[in-house]
Amino acid sequence: MPGLVARPNGPPLRITVPNDGDTQIRRPGDVRSPIPKKFSTPSPSPSFRARPSPDRKKRTPGSSSAGKQRPPTATDEAALDNPDLGPFLLKLARDTIASGEGPAKALEYALRASRAFERLGDGAALELAMSLHVTAAIYCSLGRYEEAVPVLERAVAAVPEAGRAAEHALAAFSGYMQLGDTHSMLGRLDQSIDCYTKGLQIQMEALGEGDPRVAETCRYLAEAHVQVMQFDEAEKLCCKTLDIHREHSPPASLEEAADRRLMALIYEAKGDFDAALEHLVLASMAMIANGQEIEVAAIDVSIGNTYLSLGRFDEAVFSYQKALTVFKSIKGDNHTSVASVFVRLADLYYKTGKFRESKSYCENALRIYAKPVPGTSPEDIAGGLMEISAIYEAMNEPDEALKLLQKALMLLEDSPGQWSTVAGIEAQMGVMYYMAGRYGESWSSFESAVAKLRASGEKKSAFFGIVVNQMGLACVQLFKINEAAELFEEARAILEQESGSSHPDTLGVYSNLAATYDALGRAENAIEILEYVLKVREEKLGTANPDVEDERKRLAELLKEAGRVRNREPKSLENLMVTNSQRVKEGTKRWSGLGFKT
Repeated sequence: MPGLVARPNGPPLRITVPNDGDTQIRRPGDVRSPIPKKFSTPSPSPSFRARPSPDRKKRTPGSSSAGKQRPPTATDEAALDNPDLGPFLLKLARDTIASGEGPAKALEYALRASRAFERLGDGAALELAMSLHVTAAIYCSLGRYEEAVPVLERAVAAVPEAGRAAEHALAAFSGYMQLGDTHSMLGRLDQSIDCYTKGLQIQMEALGEGDPRVAETCRYLAEAHVQVMQFDEAEKLCCKTLDIHREHSPPASLEEAADRRLMALIYEAKGDFDAALEHLVLASMAMIANGQEIEVAAIDVSIGNTYLSLGRFDEAVFSYQKALTVFKSIKGDNHTSVASVFVRLADLYYKTGKFRESKSYCENALRIYAKPVPGTSPEDIAGGLMEISAIYEAMNEPDEALKLLQKALMLLEDSPGQWSTVAGIEAQMGVMYYMAGRYGESWSSFESAVAKLRASGEKKSAFFGIVVNQMGLACVQLFKINEAAELFEEARAILEQESGSSHPDTLGVYSNLAATYDALGRAENAIEILEYVLKVREEKLGTANPDVEDERKRLAELLKEAGRVRNREPKSLENLMVTNSQRVKEGTKRWSGLGFKT
């Protein structure tokens, strides 16, 4: 579930069944599956989900005791025709969960209840949908998300669309939102957003577009769009949420404060730091008015991040220190919230050239992450380790940075809903292996990251295009030239769509693709691409720019050779491929628009 604004309290897993006659379209939190929400993050990167308990093993269909039920007998099938059996079994399933007897027996009751309602036909569509929701929720509590998906799809299909009554609208809304949660836990973010959007449409048709419960769903969907970096869509939904809450809530309400924090996150991701700061200040004032001291401290951290982005370092330090004082006094010196502020201070001091202070704060944070207080989630620890790794990498300590990324990967790789985050870690590790000349390990990391991003529905994002390009560079170093050409072509198509043909990232891919074509003997294709790249760079950078001069020399060499020898041997890529690693090693410049921060 998206949860970028407010940290959930993490209630125990439970399954609820709507009471008979409940016809209200409820806010998302009241009708969701028992899937833990994700934790808030200070950046628009994919945030972390609650990890299943350590003793919950991965299950496959038929592997659990619940899945090994005896086949129904003729007597059982005949009993299902009793119209009173379905409601009785559904109540038994609910009571079994409430009594703590375990989900296996409850699952058996819920499955039998669903079969009983199916036999009753269209007249029991609502009851069937309810029993399927309960069944899917039990599957999710067992970690069997794949099995929950077809159950929820049946639940959605069971509710008639024409002339929906209020109770039918509730069932359809609940089904789509629960299905979206389940897709999200499986890393299928695009399908998740599609389900949330359908649920929102149903809710607006039933309640009207200005209802406060619609605002909650709009914000929920906006958070999901932020996860996949669709910030324009997120901004529209968040604006709608803010307008509804301003109309129906008192001034400086907690709802408005949550809306403004999300809006600040969106503006920060879009680079509008002044607008982000304005929303954060208003959110802080609302939290102060409501006596939310911890939330005020969390907002102070976000304000410090924004000051840091604006280069207002003294004000950033003041905001961080304010938050640090509150966290230490309320949560204790060894809480992960204290460690997170240490990480922010380490980043600030690195950017201001105070490397000793930066490393000291990193070490203080690592001490807390090494011995976290009870109840600390693995996702919080992994997020902190990733941020510290980035600082160590920037301080030219790649070995230490890699160790921290590997620890973060171990914490997250088995968690459902974490595929995008794990893919990001693997991609960053791929870059670091590449910079160290460990091209085989680099290629393996990129391959794993690309596979996860494809599966999670991010194969159309600019980030995915950049990772594919980096994998192509690793292929070049391993002399897999044909595979490199395919990857560069895929990266080109994605970045042309997402960033435009004149964007620096896209131009970098063009250059790499031209070099690969030349190595494959496709000189005419290489010349055509380089002519376009040279034209755009001259327009944007001027004719005297060193990058323009490099492109001009490469094109001149290709033209000369193409006019003299048509069937020449493929040339080594060492002198043609614009690999950013060479530039870094020469100390001239960083990776230019082709990869990750180094």
